[in-house]
Amino acid sequence: MSWLLLWLLTAAGLQQAYSLNSTATPPSTAITWPTAEPYNRTRYCKWPCECPIAPPKCPPGVSLLMDGCDCCKTCARQVGEVCNEADTCDYHKGLYCDYSSDKPRYEKGVCAYMVGTGCEHDGVIYRNGQSFKPNCKYQCVCVNGAIGCVALCTESQPPRVWCQSPRRVKVRGQCCEQWICDETKRGRKTAPRRAVEAFSAQTKSWHKNCISQTTSWSPCSKSCGRGLSMRISNANEQCEMIKESRLCNLRPCEVDITKHIKPGKKCLNIYREDLPSNLTISGCTSRKSYRPKYCGVCTDERCCIPYKSKTIDVEFQCPNRSGFTWKMLWIQACFCNLSCKNPNDIFAELESYYGYPEVTD
Repeated sequence: MSWLLLWLLTAAGLQQAYSLNSTATPPSTAITWPTAEPYNRTRYCKWPCECPIAPPKCPPGVSLLMDGCDCCKTCARQVGEVCNEADTCDYHKGLYCDYSSDKPRYEKGVCAYMVGTGCEHDGVIYRNGQSFKPNCKYQCVCVNGAIGCVALCTESQPPRVWCQSPRRVKVRGQCCEQWICDETKRGRKTAPRRAVEAFSAQTKSWHKNCISQTTSWSPCSKSCGRGLSMRISNANEQCEMIKESRLCNLRPCEVDITKHIKPGKKCLNIYREDLPSNLTISGCTSRKSYRPKYCGVCTDERCCIPYKSKTIDVEFQCPNRSGFTWKMLWIQACFCNLSCKNPNDIFAELESYYGYPEVTD
């Protein structure tokens, strides 16, 4: 009996203790989290687009691109500069906008290089997208293994077309050469006649409040086959400086001119086909047949370039009976010298004129 009574008392005590504990426990409170402040994302693009009348002038080597809003032309951001959805990085240089340092918003970034192939020039290695100046005349950039350059010496203009012997001279203390008219060279016999004609033409232009200005034709864009030659002139009714172009063909690519060099000689100044033929362009044929002169070649280090030439108008007729007219370089004389372009010189194509002047009619 004693053990049964002890068990009952113990069980009653435990139940009373459980009841007291259950009633003493305070009600559980709900967990409240701090409310996040609302975040307004910065809008860098605004519509409708508002663009300046004239696009900005970017420094040499900086690309002029459409902004990230697809609204206006803008100068691309360079390496290390801040970028966003509107101000894009210069992808021509292999740059992209790195937003990793602006977590978690990812609004502003920094232009950084993408992984790409570097460039080597004159024993120096340049990173992909890196800008550099090999000398004071050119600004270059490495773009995935290729080097692109722009000329910095563009202010000096060649003399007027009546100058028979224009040449460039170095000026002490300056990087860029300057054009002068050297009247001591040959060709002075025709200078007075040309000067009178040019003066007469300019006099007429002065009466129209327009001074005629025309640059020399640029070298042909191709060393063989059909190319283009350019010049700038305001000799038009509007007196506006416009770019003019003409067809040119220094020599045919499919003919081995070296076979026509006479025995014992190393150069052939002029090459000419035996029979006249019609010229063709884009499926259209010239109305007349022509037997043009071409500049020849040399077997040594010399090269042959036009010395005397003129510009003619060639009329073309197409199969659908439509037609058009193209200006064309008509070579009259060539000479061969050592002023050849080095095939390994990446700046050769940036030169605007030959080392020797070309006499034009």
